[in-house]
Amino acid sequence: MIDVVEILQHWHAGRSKLVLSASLGVDVKTVRKYVAPAEAVGITPGDGLVLDRVGWAARVAEWFPELSDARARSSTWPALEAHRDLIKSMIETNTVATAHQRLRDEHDVRVSVTSLRRYVWQAFPDRNGGREPTVLRPAVPPGQEAQIDYGYLGRWCDPLGDRVRRVWAFVVVLACSRHMFVRPVLGMNQTSWVAAHVAAWEFFGGVPTRLVSDNLKTGVIKPDLYDPKLNRAYAEMAAHYGALIDPARAKKPKDKPCVERMMPYVRDSYWRGRTFASVADMQARAVEWALGVAGTRSHRSLDGVAPLALFQAVEAPALLGLPGAPFELARWLSPRVAPDCHVSVDKVLYSVPWRFIGVQVDARVTDRVVQIFAAGELIKTWPRSERGRCTDNTDYPPEKIAFFMRTPVWCRNRAAELGPGVAELVAGLLAEPVLHRLRAAQGVLALADKHGSERLDAACTRALAVGDPSYRTVKGILAAGAETATAEVPGGTTASVVTPAHLHGPDGLLAHLAADPRTDDDGQVSA
Repeated sequence: MIDVVEILQHWHAGRSKLVLSASLGVDVKTVRKYVAPAEAVGITPGDGLVLDRVGWAARVAEWFPELSDARARSSTWPALEAHRDLIKSMIETNTVATAHQRLRDEHDVRVSVTSLRRYVWQAFPDRNGGREPTVLRPAVPPGQEAQIDYGYLGRWCDPLGDRVRRVWAFVVVLACSRHMFVRPVLGMNQTSWVAAHVAAWEFFGGVPTRLVSDNLKTGVIKPDLYDPKLNRAYAEMAAHYGALIDPARAKKPKDKPCVERMMPYVRDSYWRGRTFASVADMQARAVEWALGVAGTRSHRSLDGVAPLALFQAVEAPALLGLPGAPFELARWLSPRVAPDCHVSVDKVLYSVPWRFIGVQVDARVTDRVVQIFAAGELIKTWPRSERGRCTDNTDYPPEKIAFFMRTPVWCRNRAAELGPGVAELVAGLLAEPVLHRLRAAQGVLALADKHGSERLDAACTRALAVGDPSYRTVKGILAAGAETATAEVPGGTTASVVTPAHLHGPDGLLAHLAADPRTDDDGQVSA
């Protein structure tokens, strides 16, 4: 493009038109055309007029308005300007291409689509979809940023399962060196997402300071520019490695351009036209490809330097070191405590204290343990189980679980603590079959809470002596206060198991009748 201001400045400084034509590579007629308005107003070379470049630019805009305003030199502008309101209404609801077609077919406006685009850009600079300035991202220091994304690779025929599977690629690109890690996966769940991060840090031998990830639910539960809500397992991983998770803005792929540009490259160079025997084979060959192909390619953005070479020379030393302890992969679930005091985690029931019935808790699941949290407080820890139900009887209300807590072993131990009489009576009750009289044994032991161990032991001894070692008999003795009385049998011996089951003995059964004068020798009451 001809710089008219430069021509005028050199001419006014005293250089001839022929010299200007030769030095600037402009035809002498063109030089005369642009100098003519200055000569017309009386400006001559060396006349002492002081004008800087801005002053000459103002004169040029006055003499040659078509040079500063594209509309003045456009042959299509008048035709389009006549339909300005119509064009404005069209581009609010349609594309520029559709507006051009309708102008041509319905209004006989004969301009090219490029001319229409230029007109729209100049006449309506603030319209939606108009051109916006592109802000170049500053260079990222080594070890400061990794950009992370999932991308669909394609379909894969699994030879082991004899089925077609969909395969995605987990890709991490270091923003400074452009070195990348690729891990094909069959699912984009929480476990695969976090496990792929752990594998990436092992691949790089360190961790970048800032992780710019996509906003998928396995990583970011609720996107927010200022305070995104992260998945707890993802946040645990970042805290373990000392990295900051800074998700990209929703629907803003330019926030992570390095990884976005690599997805078509990964799909074309690594995936297409290859066959894989298994997922493990797929992942192993992805690592080989990242090192041997992607890492050694000449990268245009790096002035031809290979990403792997730049990574080894500059970025690898700047990464955060890996922690000494390996990261324990965990999943977080949010079950609700059922009325039976259990929560369901991976179809396995785990009990929690009964006071949390109806509460939605958080379950942290690892390969070894299941931890249950309520309001951030750990309330129960269980070893991981594959099936069935894991129950701790102490999680139930005491009054609801008393029968199950007081097992035969507990009953025998408790009876021994209360006295030998209690121990002997309970041992007799718990003879085979043990469960048939377990509740009676529990009832006998419960009498100690009301009457004390000494009275209960004496009552049990008396019940054994009279041959009726039952709960009802022991309870009756204690109620009558007869635990210290002695039953005599004929011959002056103490009542034993040979006597009938009457606490007063066979003689005492009818003693009140023998003392009555109205009774005859047969014990019948006379009239």
